Amino acid sequence: MENQNLTSTATANTSLMQNLQEVRDMIRRHKRKDIIFASVGLLALVLALLTLLTLFSDLVIDGYPKFNPDFLTEFPSRRAAHAGILSAWVGSLLVMLVTFLTAVPMGVAAGLYLEEYAPKNWLSDLIEINVSNLAGVPSIVYGLLALGLFVYGLDLGQSILTAGLTLGLLILPIVIVSTREAIRAIPASIREAAYAVGATKWQVVKDHVLKYSQGGIMTGVIIGMSRALGETAPIITIGALTFIAFLPPAPISTTAPFINFEWLSSGFTVLPIQMFNWLSRPDHAFQVNAAATGAIIILVTLLMNGVAIWLRYKIRKNIKW
Repeated sequence: MENQNLTSTATANTSLMQNLQEVRDMIRRHKRKDIIFASVGLLALVLALLTLLTLFSDLVIDGYPKFNPDFLTEFPSRRAAHAGILSAWVGSLLVMLVTFLTAVPMGVAAGLYLEEYAPKNWLSDLIEINVSNLAGVPSIVYGLLALGLFVYGLDLGQSILTAGLTLGLLILPIVIVSTREAIRAIPASIREAAYAVGATKWQVVKDHVLKYSQGGIMTGVIIGMSRALGETAPIITIGALTFIAFLPPAPISTTAPFINFEWLSSGFTVLPIQMFNWLSRPDHAFQVNAAATGAIIILVTLLMNGVAIWLRYKIRKNIKW
């Protein structure tokens, strides 16, 4: 009997050692796969950054002769040496203003409603699916929609208002999705604690949900605006001017009521359109202007994304959960 017990114990120990060895081998294999996956991801990231850096460096080198204040303060000209981007960057600024005022309040409100107030049924699921799909629709489709709706349907013409509304439609799904994701990231305990002390639904949303999610919301808004800044296809579709040597009327005037809306119906151009116009010219000097414009667009886009990252970090650092 004693020999049988010893044999059983030895068999059990051997089986246990084999199981432990199998577990060690499995862990070793998984760690090896993790290292391989991380290495491939790091390699892809480095290649992408090197590609972007190479393209950006090429633009900077080609456009370096035009990096001076005159390039920002001069109107486009048929003479490349005297051409600037004054009307283009002013037009981009005004179009972005309309885009922000139309897309951001509506997008944040829609995301807040879908996440906090909308009943969870087939209709809200259908809306969510369509919003997610709209975020991936090619920009030219929004341009065709705007051409039929805003230019011909509502007779808004080829104006700054039309361009701002078009780009507002373009980034609206992005703002909605980013708002919902930022709200979903808030722990349920925040809401439960607020309800426990007698807060109403609106008080919870206003004082807690929006407060804690504003970093993610602002990040999504800035990323959407940076995408709109570089869009060309929808702006060309609605008829943006490729050559413009004047500025729209100023939004603010020196006489009462101090607010001027004439600029909304003015003709315009934007930085990507101006760059496209110069690229179509055979003269090498215009190619230099286009390279400088492209470098400025990339710099502004990187700056906007950097501000988004900084704001998110700053807001999350100051919030105490």
